[in-house]
Amino acid sequence: MKKLQELLTKLRRDEKGATVIEYALIAALISVAAIAAFSFVGGSVKNTMNGIGGAMENASPP
Repeated sequence: MKKLQELLTKLRRDEKGATVIEYALIAALISVAAIAAFSFVGGSVKNTMNGIGGAMENASPP
């Protein structure tokens, strides 16, 4: 029984699990921010490329 109490005490003091969870939350937040940024930039790039493609179609050959 004493070994079980020692194990439980040791587990309560161990903060490695909390650190892993904190890093996972930070990684998730960074991922969400990256996805949002790529979505925003992707729309702008698509519009620019469509504009360039339209201009090239309408251009007359020299």
